[in-house]
Amino acid sequence: MKLCLISLGCDKNLVDSELMLGFLRDRNLTLTEDQESADILIINTCCFILDAKNESVRAILDAAELKKKNLKALIVTGCMAERYKEEIRKEIPEVDAVVGTAAFDRIGEVLDEVLAGQKPAVFEPLTRLPDMGVRRVHSALSCTGYLKIAEGCSKHCTYCIIPSLRGPYRSYPMDVLVKQAEELAADGVTELILVAQETTVYGTDLYGKKKLPTLLRKLCRIPGIRWIRLMYCYPEEITEELIQVFQKEKKLCRYLDLPIQHASDEILKRMGRRTDRADLERIVGRLREALPDIVLRTTLISGFPGETEEEHRELMAFVEKMRFDRLGVFPYSREEGTPAAIMENQVHPSTKKRRRNEIMRLQQKISEEKLKEKTGQVLTVLVEGFLPEDGIYAGRSFMDAPDVDGYVFFRSPRELMSGSFVKVKITEASEYDLKGVLV
Repeated sequence: MKLCLISLGCDKNLVDSELMLGFLRDRNLTLTEDQESADILIINTCCFILDAKNESVRAILDAAELKKKNLKALIVTGCMAERYKEEIRKEIPEVDAVVGTAAFDRIGEVLDEVLAGQKPAVFEPLTRLPDMGVRRVHSALSCTGYLKIAEGCSKHCTYCIIPSLRGPYRSYPMDVLVKQAEELAADGVTELILVAQETTVYGTDLYGKKKLPTLLRKLCRIPGIRWIRLMYCYPEEITEELIQVFQKEKKLCRYLDLPIQHASDEILKRMGRRTDRADLERIVGRLREALPDIVLRTTLISGFPGETEEEHRELMAFVEKMRFDRLGVFPYSREEGTPAAIMENQVHPSTKKRRRNEIMRLQQKISEEKLKEKTGQVLTVLVEGFLPEDGIYAGRSFMDAPDVDGYVFFRSPRELMSGSFVKVKITEASEYDLKGVLV
């Protein structure tokens, strides 16, 4: 039978999808990317913000239409299944099974029950840690692999539904993570990207203290891994020990993702964040002092409930002052069940969008100025592919995380393999991308 798995949403969801394929590995199934020809369709959904929710709904409804043709089994998993299990079962009877976020490791028995004519709904307490003791079916870029080091979040920011969808923070045991990283390396992964709702507090629940530095040291010892990239680092949790690991470990990319969300003390307080503007400036200053070449990425929210024009201008001034290398902005998404959803003075959608665009125009200018400083430098680039219509290769430097950052485009007199590392001399810069020639 042919199985198609659609993975929506974030890279953490992608890890769950690869694990589910691992649990189904021995069931004599053929993987396909063609939904039309599939016998079994699994949709791993996202509903973090409204756009993600709408994408998941469209995918489920499109799949429901396929039940009129060849599709024998339609299974919905992930965050939308966790959040709207009753609504999905009632409103979309074509769905054969729904599986919660803490139960993805039970996908094998769920499929068996569906093929036997049952319509199971399988959920586990959100305090449970799903099993990761299976060899994943690596489905991303062959040279890049994501390592999810923890489930859930215990921060309870007022705009965020993750704790209600994924439960409290639970770290995966270090030996399990090292084994999974070794398996990814054996599958050809050379860039390992650590993800979680928050990576910086890894181990506090399991070992009684922050153990991310220890985990990074162990991962840096794995043969075959060239780059290790760290995402989702809450600024207030960064320690001197973590900074020292960045200073000493050559495989660790000088790149840090710091989701700060805002810079107004009043907005940060209403968001339930644990930093103020002075904290943020101090932490960024310390990172740049200790690691002069570090690339800092952040994400912001525009139009949070009650945000005034003055607070928006304060955020703009902060962006201008801090000059982040990479920055993304999301208009605030009003999510039911969160404290922020019932706050007074909700900002009009057009205002949220305008403020987002103003910040991004400012960041474009900053990004272009910072990238122009790279002209003439030689960077190590991970080759990702060839663009035949332009006759150029595309790759990423240590400054670029996949899907969210820019590319390095360059010409080469010889054929290059995707996944290889090459030296590129930078000759030109735009707002987000670099151009160069192979050294």
